[in-house]
Amino acid sequence: MKLIGRVLSSLFAALILTGALSLGAPAQTPPAPAAGVAAAPATDPAVDRPATDEPGLAAASLLPRDLSPWGMFSSAHVVVKAVMIGLVLASLVTWTIALAKGWELFAARRRVAAQNLLLERSNTLAEAGRALASQAQLEAAAQAALREIEMSDGIHDKASIKERLASRLERIEAALGRRMMHGTAALATIGAIAPFVGLFGTVWGIMNSFIGISKQHTTNLAIVAPGIAEALLATALGLFAAIPAVVIYNMFSRGVAGYKALCADGTAEILRIASRDLDRAESAQSSCYRAKNAAE
Repeated sequence: MKLIGRVLSSLFAALILTGALSLGAPAQTPPAPAAGVAAAPATDPAVDRPATDEPGLAAASLLPRDLSPWGMFSSAHVVVKAVMIGLVLASLVTWTIALAKGWELFAARRRVAAQNLLLERSNTLAEAGRALASQAQLEAAAQAALREIEMSDGIHDKASIKERLASRLERIEAALGRRMMHGTAALATIGAIAPFVGLFGTVWGIMNSFIGISKQHTTNLAIVAPGIAEALLATALGLFAAIPAVVIYNMFSRGVAGYKALCADGTAEILRIASRDLDRAESAQSSCYRAKNAAE
């Protein structure tokens, strides 16, 4: 065993010495080519490498150069184009309603506020009707109150007359509110369905992207990018149409609620004036009846 250990130690020392000598030896330079023999040209691996990216280059050639919104719209599928056009038209409808209905609501609220001031200065229903002549909104309420009192001539139950007056004025007030809300339902519709229409365009664009992948037999981004870009543009247009529609509809809902409150103030003032007229008439009849009995 000792002999085997000595032999292994000698071999290990010889290996270490040989490695040290090889590390310290100078590197040998290749011999220079003989005179008259041309040196072999150095080969460039990048030049001699076979072209393996041809599918990627072909796919990159399919990528549209113009990725602006108009460029993506021009290169989009006909279904995605239809979706985009519909969403743009919906956005135009939203802003048209916003401008037209906004001005109408603003002017109507000013008119009703001025008419309420006229009603507060009126002592009788006939005077209120003359003050509101040729004016919109509360003129119809005053005329309806006058007509109801004329139709109730000869009826001594004043409570029933006031009840019928309140019913007429309530329906006129509701009609004024419905008339002012007319046209705003389109905003609610656009705000509800525009995101889903944009999502339909998104799904269609992504589907076309996968179809392009299957046709080109490559997963290069140049094949997927156009369809994804069209899909995202459709989604953006859907949000662009939906968000303003929802915000404007909520603003109109609050504005119309304030307008209806002003109309309610006006109809309540008309009912009070009519009630005073009825009480005056009843008091006058009672005075005449008492004077007649006193004379007899």
